[in-house]
Amino acid sequence: MNPKLVQILNHNVDSAASIVTWNQEGPHLVNTWNSFIQIINDTTLHIPAGGFNQTEKNLQKQPVIILSITSKAVQGFSNPGTGVVVEGVGRIITDGVELESMRTKFPWARAVLEVKITNTTQTM
Repeated sequence: MNPKLVQILNHNVDSAASIVTWNQEGPHLVNTWNSFIQIINDTTLHIPAGGFNQTEKNLQKQPVIILSITSKAVQGFSNPGTGVVVEGVGRIITDGVELESMRTKFPWARAVLEVKITNTTQTM
């Protein structure tokens, strides 16, 4: 797991995270909060999904996903503020242990967005 990403996700100052998937019309963007993103292991993130309906449709046809996760409060290369681009393979989980576990913290979750990380890049 990228150490800067872990710092961002564990920081007490929350920020927005952007999630990009694709369909025939082009990119589709949704947002969530950093504090919602759960580190499962060195290569897996789980995110509660209240909506993400188009994201789910996109991932069924093309599972490529990119996240931009940032924090103004975490030290970057030379100044406060940093970001990490996470590339991976995404899927929506609509039942099972993963969803029940997610609902203990986020009871409104209809599903879990799972991201299997293939690459991370610190951007600032």
